[in-house]
Amino acid sequence: MGLFSGLSEKLNHIFSKLTKKGRLTELEIKTAMREVRVALLEADVNIGVVKDFVAKVSERAVGQEILKSLSPTEQVIKIVNEELIALMGATNAKLAVADNPPTVIMMAGLQGAGKTTLVGKLGFMLKKQGKKPLLVACDVYRPAAINQLKVVGEKAGCTVFEKGQGNPVKIAKEGVAYAKSYGFDTVIIDTAGRLQIDDALMRELEEIKAAVNPAEILLVIDSMTGQVAVDVADTFNRRLEISGLVLTKLDGDTRGGATLSAKAITGKPIKFCSVGEKLGDLEPFYPDRMANRILGMGDVLTLIEKAQEAITEADAKKMEKKIKENSFTLDDYLTQFETMKKMGGIKDILSMMPNMGMGGGKFKIREEDVDEKKMLSMKAVIQSMTLKERQNPNIINSSRKQRIAKGSGTSVQEVNRVLKQFEQTKQLMKQMKNNKAFKF
Repeated sequence: MGLFSGLSEKLNHIFSKLTKKGRLTELEIKTAMREVRVALLEADVNIGVVKDFVAKVSERAVGQEILKSLSPTEQVIKIVNEELIALMGATNAKLAVADNPPTVIMMAGLQGAGKTTLVGKLGFMLKKQGKKPLLVACDVYRPAAINQLKVVGEKAGCTVFEKGQGNPVKIAKEGVAYAKSYGFDTVIIDTAGRLQIDDALMRELEEIKAAVNPAEILLVIDSMTGQVAVDVADTFNRRLEISGLVLTKLDGDTRGGATLSAKAITGKPIKFCSVGEKLGDLEPFYPDRMANRILGMGDVLTLIEKAQEAITEADAKKMEKKIKENSFTLDDYLTQFETMKKMGGIKDILSMMPNMGMGGGKFKIREEDVDEKKMLSMKAVIQSMTLKERQNPNIINSSRKQRIAKGSGTSVQEVNRVLKQFEQTKQLMKQMKNNKAFKF
């Protein structure tokens, strides 16, 4: 599972019922909108946001131009897609840059939202973009927080400014002065969090804001916390006037709808989303791409960006030639598997491919078919094959399967699973090749 997977499944089910029909009546559209309303509420989207969203979609969908349209279902899906994009912020909101460096970014959020880790991830991302970020430790109440920032800063290759458990306002000011003196163009301040919002925390954050005049105040929201996330966002925004939201734990098993509500309630854009535990698992938030993924339309642009980071041009051309000539072998498969892991894993890739979501769409793949924990077993199976078998798996008959299973310490069922997964990957590669948007 993952963020919005339940919502995505339900919406696709609603629209699949519509696509079986020709022209849609007003009653059919209203019935579908009622189901959309229930799906959004079950996904934990704020009730006020749901009412507003469904009203906007219904108003547009029940118009005469829809009812007389030759493909009304596509029109309804298009309207839902456009309204989802509007709900999440229309366009990608970039970070502000100060006229006079350093640009100060203040991170805020409750304890446990993943704020300190996110400071490191943001530093890592900005460093890759050619910036020189300084991380400042202002969560002075937990010694573990300072140590955590030092560890994550070292992994990200970023300098960490810390003064132990002193006055956080003073440390923030000294951190900015240090950045000016030593040529850092960006300062990311890790502030204290609490288990819940209290006045002392808010006063401290207001004092830090007044002291360093940040270009950005980013609120880190835990996607797993449901409706609490909306209340947190609203309170922080009223007290601090935040400039943007960052969503964490989007890779978790969560309904995720509350995060859709946060932008609507605060009026502030979602700027980034964290999709995993690794330092590189922070992505700019694109409302249109997320809406496409929710509606099963894929996210080819993000997939291209991940591919460009993981694959050299020479490797891409070599692989493209193999796919074109249909000479993709099991040895290539092992190489590709390692590349896909760099891109976030097969499940992540499939979720971005149009009509190829887990267990849904035209190309159904079960979760157990892409369990990356079975990598070692898969390697053992492939390495137990002869060179001829790896180059042409069609020759692998029953007796060969028994020999491979024995040699790899697995079973014939496991050999069959590897061969099946290999064939599915070949299909995935063909679909990538045939998609005109997918060029390395």
